[in-house]
Amino acid sequence: MDEVRADVAVIGGSGLYSLLDDDAVTVKVDTPYGDPSSPITIAAVGGARVAFLARHGLAHELPPHRVPYLANAWALHSLGVRRVLAPCAVGSLRPEVGPGALVVPDQVVDWTHGRTQTFHDSFDGGPIHAEFADPYCPDVREAALDAADGQGWSAVDGGTMVVIDGPRFSTRAESQFFAAQGWLLVNMTGHPEAVLARELGLCYSPLALVTDLDAGVTAGEGVSATVVMAEFARNTDRMRTVLLDAVTRFPSGACHQCPAPALA
Repeated sequence: MDEVRADVAVIGGSGLYSLLDDDAVTVKVDTPYGDPSSPITIAAVGGARVAFLARHGLAHELPPHRVPYLANAWALHSLGVRRVLAPCAVGSLRPEVGPGALVVPDQVVDWTHGRTQTFHDSFDGGPIHAEFADPYCPDVREAALDAADGQGWSAVDGGTMVVIDGPRFSTRAESQFFAAQGWLLVNMTGHPEAVLARELGLCYSPLALVTDLDAGVTAGEGVSATVVMAEFARNTDRMRTVLLDAVTRFPSGACHQCPAPALA
């Protein structure tokens, strides 16, 4: 049925638990990896069929280390999705990129521990290694940047996002270390989401909203969940507008820039 197929998807992060209008169809998808974070809603946006999944659940009941990343990626893939835009809340490691800034990163560093980050638990059919030098799809990144510009909310083009386990925030020493490496953003959910998308052939990019300056970047109080959620709430409507614009800008047809999937 057409209504349970989708061309593109948005994985909503902290503070974004819905995206599509009341005409959206809600689909429950079973996967070999258990239930995804939430039922998936699908609706037409412009000329595209768009799927939306709430990464942390509809009531934000899933902390970063408990998000079912494998089930989420598999569920979107099973619906026919080929391009994914993933908004997320991040802390900034540079004072000049402060709260309210949008960033479209171009690199990721995995600072998590123990998360399952592959669909390949054996090499019975031969070794499979995902190409991941450039983790994000150029087409999806360009669509996000163009949409932000079009909505008068220009995004920073590029930067490295380090992903930590959470749910705690960084210590000042950790934050200072991350900044000293030249990294720009701190996040808790961008890995293994990106590499699982790569294994399935999903063209993927985050769209990061800076909600705070990470601990250690400036003197004063550390980061709190209250501040993060308040900043995201302040920008939710603008973020929704950018996302709905971006999904209409994705090119049609196959992507010729990303590596072939490690799992067909």
